[in-house]
Amino acid sequence: MITFSPFIFGQSGKKLLLNSEKKQYLNDKRLSKVEYPGDSTIDVTYYKLNLNITYSPNYLKGAVTVNALSKSQSLKTFFLDLQNVLKVDSITCKNKRLLFNHTNAKLYITLDTTYNTGQLFSVIVYYEGVPGSSGFGSFEFGSHNGEPAIWSLSEPYGASDWWPCKDTPADKADSSDVWITCPSTLKAASNGLLTNVIQNNDSTTTYKWKNQYPIAQYLISVAISNYTVYTTYYHYIVSDSMPIVNYIYPEDFASVKSDLDKTANMIKIFSERYGQYPFIKEKYGQAQFGWSGGMEHQTMTSLGAFGEDIQAHELAHQWFGDMITCKDWQDIWLNEGFATYSEAIYFQATQGENYYNSMIQQDMDAAKQAVGSVYVQDISSVNNIFDYNRTYAKGAVVLYMLRGIVGDSTFFKILKTYAADPKLKYGVATTRDFEADAEKVYGSSLKYFFDEWIYGENYPKYNAKWNFKDIGNDLYRITLDINQAKNINPVYFTMPIKIEVSTALNDTIVTVFNNSLYQQFSWDVIGRPNYLTFDPNHQILREISIIDSIDITKPQSFQLEQNYPNPFNPDTKITYMIPVQTRGYVPVKLVVYDILGREVAVLVDTKQSSGTYQVTFPNAYLSGKLSSGVYFYTLTAGSFKASKKMILLK
Repeated sequence: MITFSPFIFGQSGKKLLLNSEKKQYLNDKRLSKVEYPGDSTIDVTYYKLNLNITYSPNYLKGAVTVNALSKSQSLKTFFLDLQNVLKVDSITCKNKRLLFNHTNAKLYITLDTTYNTGQLFSVIVYYEGVPGSSGFGSFEFGSHNGEPAIWSLSEPYGASDWWPCKDTPADKADSSDVWITCPSTLKAASNGLLTNVIQNNDSTTTYKWKNQYPIAQYLISVAISNYTVYTTYYHYIVSDSMPIVNYIYPEDFASVKSDLDKTANMIKIFSERYGQYPFIKEKYGQAQFGWSGGMEHQTMTSLGAFGEDIQAHELAHQWFGDMITCKDWQDIWLNEGFATYSEAIYFQATQGENYYNSMIQQDMDAAKQAVGSVYVQDISSVNNIFDYNRTYAKGAVVLYMLRGIVGDSTFFKILKTYAADPKLKYGVATTRDFEADAEKVYGSSLKYFFDEWIYGENYPKYNAKWNFKDIGNDLYRITLDINQAKNINPVYFTMPIKIEVSTALNDTIVTVFNNSLYQQFSWDVIGRPNYLTFDPNHQILREISIIDSIDITKPQSFQLEQNYPNPFNPDTKITYMIPVQTRGYVPVKLVVYDILGREVAVLVDTKQSSGTYQVTFPNAYLSGKLSSGVYFYTLTAGSFKASKKMILLK
């Protein structure tokens, strides 16, 4: 769903909301879990919102039609969710007035007769008032540049602030209509296709929007202002196209047009990876609104900020969030984690691997701050549901790690299979549903993965110790001990871990399956090992400490190895050896100089005994301070002295 702004921009442009501003948006003391998940005795099939909205004074008059099927025998009464700030004038069914009671944000309705399981009924609720505004601002009367701006943002519990509905994502309507009557100086945007515009005799205009796809209640929206309407097209086949309709404040249009023009390519990139844009028979729209983030209203995203990252995030929701919606807010990561990772996927396609990796690193940094499980245990407040570190960042990292386990082609086949699953497409899903599709494509169980990363907490902290010995014929036996710090849930993390060993002859990557607190692994490599890299592509959210990397056979002479990789970015490994003939400890100093001979860093300055040692350059502090160029590193060990050249390429 929601992306936040104003933003702190890192290297990849990732969005991180300032804490004080986040708290302001997430202040909603009214909500309680008791209100969720709506009346289970009905199945809503259709909503029609007929709204008359004025700006001076701020007021809403509505007639909302609700068609529903009875889910119980002899249904006589049911309820809709509607906040008490709105006054219900009357309710009709088959042109007959119905009895009702509006209390505690629920509208209890007595039907004209009893309805048995599967029988359809239709009611119209007539109501009026000034809508409430909970959560992120479920219905707002604002302004821009002296002009009115009226907008909705109902996620997660805000739909009932401005219209009567079954306020749960678990029950999608099969279709919807939104008719908006507003002053003729304004334009009104909503879901689906604009089927009619009627100029009324009282200086108002009625905009009739029709959505033909299943839709969750919180994705129904209105956006009203003196918009400039700008239309481009997504050409999905040679002979046909879909409109991309943008509703933009006139004073901002020139500055955001270049961002709007990138939308068609975004749709193309995601369609190639996830399957065709899911609402291809209608449109994709972007409407500017008065909140400073973004919200993925179905076929009509609302945006308060523009840029490739936020636009890609909200667009990706059309697949993951709108077409397939989380069944309940506990599984909100199926919306937000998917959309956040989609930002990285988009930039991987347009900016390349380095940009992609920098975005993943930012997600990982945030994910390490997550408290609790990705599966939201407490959905009683907006704060818990939309915790950025947990729901967005860690949710995205879960998908990144899954991609690392199954491989690129299988990963995108999983996403396409999930998006096309007939049980889920245009419906709702849980984590277990996604897990089942992932396993079907992968061909093996992934229960361990989802159990620990979605329902568990924290991340693994590894301690690794390795050594090697010469077993003859230029073969060397690697021994790797892996210890995990004990966690609570799970006690330890089960993960396949890639290990890279660089030898004098080649580089070898093996995968070990770590499924206990302590494990030892052993394998042979050709050529004398120079160094070992644990999880070389950082495909696991983790901390790692490498303890002792020594040659059991002991080196026979002083050596300073060429750093690897070289050239490097962001860091490199430097390996050196102190021979077995050394008696006791020798003074060792390893220093890095720039091309002008100025000292950059002292990596080692101590006494060491015989063995093989490895250090990393640069550290996190220096990394951002160094510029591209040639550097030299010099090892002094007793009477031995050697230097080598290395190159940093940023």
